[in-house]
Amino acid sequence: MELHNLKPAEGSIKKGKRIGRGEGSKRGGTSTRGHKGAKSRSGYSKKSGFEGGQQPLQRRVPKFGFTNPNRKEYLGINLDRLQEVITNKKIKGAITKEVLVENGMAYKNDLIKILGRGELTSKIDITVDAYSASAKAAIEKVGGTANIISKTVTE
Repeated sequence: MELHNLKPAEGSIKKGKRIGRGEGSKRGGTSTRGHKGAKSRSGYSKKSGFEGGQQPLQRRVPKFGFTNPNRKEYLGINLDRLQEVITNKKIKGAITKEVLVENGMAYKNDLIKILGRGELTSKIDITVDAYSASAKAAIEKVGGTANIISKTVTE
């Protein structure tokens, strides 16, 4: 190793102009921020949706309707999808919420509802949160059972 082949370590040299390092750097004084105003001050951060004092779009657009805070949102799984998984031999025996989670058809905290699209040919025993009327009828038609998970509320 000699002086002519020394190099600084990778990442130790910063690229770009250094601002606020004196008048001689041509980036001193106001440090490219201009004179006065909120943007020249330290600690400035523009609020999301701020439109320079104009009434923001989110406040101009009329609000209407109602959003129920207690809404229960179900993940729908159709019979044809269940039948496909059964014929591919990925699910054997009774189907529960845990089995559907293991096979990537739902997440752990999802509420699951079985929907009636498609044809069911296999007899299955299934336990989930809800069923459509047509899905329940189709499951019982082939000799299966449709059980609902009963949640006990402790107060």
